[in-house]
Amino acid sequence: MNDYTTVDGARVGVLMGSASDWPTMEKASKTLSDLGVIHECNVISAHRAAKRLEHYCQHAEARGIQILICAAGGAAHLAGVAAAMTHLPILGCPMKAWSTEGLDSLLSMAQMPKGIPVGTLAVGSAGAINAALLAVSVLSLSDDALRERYLAFRAAQSEATFSLPGAPGHPSE
Repeated sequence: MNDYTTVDGARVGVLMGSASDWPTMEKASKTLSDLGVIHECNVISAHRAAKRLEHYCQHAEARGIQILICAAGGAAHLAGVAAAMTHLPILGCPMKAWSTEGLDSLLSMAQMPKGIPVGTLAVGSAGAINAALLAVSVLSLSDDALRERYLAFRAAQSEATFSLPGAPGHPSE
């Protein structure tokens, strides 16, 4: 049943309902890599591979996974089903699908029944990157080296936000 990719030392599992989610979720993977977080990425459909998803969720914590990022479009049940199968934090990334520009996916993740939480992010690339950053933020609470990398990332991001090269008063002038 273990027909999914595992990575030694992975702390985050990135799951996608379809390979078509990879161009968006690759941004989450890159963000995690850039911040030095070991992670694994898998396509495991909640509908077409329910037993594989159940096995993955049941064994994730024992392998060191601490957070799951789940991306799916359309009905987008992956995050909710995973949340029902594990107590690990689930971060949901709604994907734009064939209809409603991702609204159906967003609502599928955000409107979870009481007791089965899914932390739902924005539709598409912004949500994928923010899911990775939220995972890093949570992990950094118990990892001082990761905390320092994350704070440096945040500081650099803030500095870049207020930088207007070539504008009067800019240091590069």
